[in-house]
Amino acid sequence: MIQARFPLSDPDRPCAPVQRGAVVPVLIICGVALLDLLTGAGMSWLPLLAVGPALAAALCGPWSVLRIGLLAVAVGGFLSAQTDTPVRGRAIMLAAVAAVTLASCLASLLRRRRERVLAAVRSVAEAAQNALLRPVPAEVGQFQVAVRYSAAAAEARVGGDLYALVSSPYGVRLIVGDVRGKGLPAVSTAALVLGVFREAAYDEPDLLDVVGRIERSLARNLAPDDFVTAVVAGYPGSGRMELVNCGHAPPLLVNRSGVVAVEPTRPAPPLGLASLGGELPSLQLVPFDDGDQMLLYTDGVIEARDRGREYFPLMERVPRHICEEPSRTLASLHDDLLAHVGGRLHDDAALLLLRKPVTSGMPAAAEVPLS
Repeated sequence: MIQARFPLSDPDRPCAPVQRGAVVPVLIICGVALLDLLTGAGMSWLPLLAVGPALAAALCGPWSVLRIGLLAVAVGGFLSAQTDTPVRGRAIMLAAVAAVTLASCLASLLRRRRERVLAAVRSVAEAAQNALLRPVPAEVGQFQVAVRYSAAAAEARVGGDLYALVSSPYGVRLIVGDVRGKGLPAVSTAALVLGVFREAAYDEPDLLDVVGRIERSLARNLAPDDFVTAVVAGYPGSGRMELVNCGHAPPLLVNRSGVVAVEPTRPAPPLGLASLGGELPSLQLVPFDDGDQMLLYTDGVIEARDRGREYFPLMERVPRHICEEPSRTLASLHDDLLAHVGGRLHDDAALLLLRKPVTSGMPAAAEVPLS
């Protein structure tokens, strides 16, 4: 499985970027000193020595800031001593640099404390993500599987998109969905949907009954204007994939004939809106043979826009990246998606790719029109 991760950093541990960052304030102090010596302008340039410790507050720890500040005071004291400026003027200049240094030390200390708090919050968020979106193994039952998930809020690491895959007595079953809204309410709803799905997928022989249990649970717990779009799929082992699409983007079936969007034959409303009427969810059968692959995704993928406000053309891009290893396919496709948006997604995005390997020595089955 491939899943987006963000390594945690320990604010107390010195790291290479911070150590290199201390060089810049020192160079500023040296530059001010050199400028003062070359221009012979007395103390005109020396107040700029305070820029060194002020900048260090954003790059270094408190002790590094203090050392840089002491360097600035020492350089200022030496250079001011070479001028005929009254002692009072020199003292005021050095006191100003020292005051900026102390203030910078305090700012650096507060920044480090905030970094520790953020690191703790992010570690809790990562634990929550692992509990909510459990890691999916590379092989489930007879399928190869890969998942790619990216939360728009990188600091939070979790969002309203959801996915799960269960190996049940009735075959492999999976869900990919998108909760309306963002933030903690969306995460709470996603947790509810996944919890009900994991239990129902194992208990219910009929895939429509799985969807029905999710619908009933949402009806009891969601606000009237909240809903969840989702595709629930199952492979009972008959060479056909069962799909129930509840207002979600159509999965993409990849086989020898190309890439086909599996549009629902009877569009149904999103989960949580059944009480408003409309078509009830229906079971759709799709041929799924050896070598076939199915890509399920959320709106964050197809609604990602580039600088020209053009949507990401998923169906056009999938054939460029498809291969026999789902993990490589999704890694390449995800990189293409990030390149399209300029490096940062503005909505949660989830991709789940399922592949049925070709049985050794057996050719892939002939193509059958979608039912």
